[in-house]
Amino acid sequence: MVADAYAINCDMGESFGVYRTGDDEGIAPHVDMANIACGFHGGDPMTIGRTVQLAMKHGLKIGAHPSLPDHAGFGRREMKISRADLRDNFIYQIGALKGFLDARGATLNHVKPHGVIYSMSGRTEELAEAVCDAVEPFGVALIGLAGSVSEAVARRRGIRYIPEFYVDLPFDDDGRYIVAKDKPIDLDWVAARLRRALREKIVETTGGKQLPVVFESIGVHLDMPNAASVAAAVRAVLDETQGASAKSQI
Repeated sequence: MVADAYAINCDMGESFGVYRTGDDEGIAPHVDMANIACGFHGGDPMTIGRTVQLAMKHGLKIGAHPSLPDHAGFGRREMKISRADLRDNFIYQIGALKGFLDARGATLNHVKPHGVIYSMSGRTEELAEAVCDAVEPFGVALIGLAGSVSEAVARRRGIRYIPEFYVDLPFDDDGRYIVAKDKPIDLDWVAARLRRALREKIVETTGGKQLPVVFESIGVHLDMPNAASVAAAVRAVLDETQGASAKSQI
């Protein structure tokens, strides 16, 4: 039996205009935390509003999912950006989501950077400082990779940091996630991988190496072909190992 309670988080509300991506309705019943797109990579005012309502309906903790200003590239293209510019871009997006939350009597719980800025700020101190500059005034937690520059900067500055583990993405031998979202995920692989991570704090790479993994939250992707089934499988493993009544305090 695993004593700790782990929260499942998912990036949501990434549709915009006539473009639709992800099964928000299908995944919402199985997760604990919704990271809602704020308009710079996905989301628009109507989508943000609908996603906030969906998250509230299911009792999810709601966080902002801000991106680089790269709508055409869905926030996945690296760009040069100053600390001040990244800070202001993030404050703008977090504030937009918070406006919807305030209007509906909900609370902002956390921030999780989207796409390439998630990894860029995880390895570059100036960008990690910029992210923290934006998060700090809102007094909420920051989600990111364990052992990253983001974690070091956030903890030094007294910002609550939530390390996460993407259970639906494999690691290469250098400890980097391999992003491949065009095929359904093997649910047995997900379940076995999560059980081992919970029990031993170890994951196996694609090359057979054993890597330590530290996490408080489990990330699942909305845009996998069988995303809702993956989230349900993760929920089943958590209920099996920590008890269905266990509730994370994240």
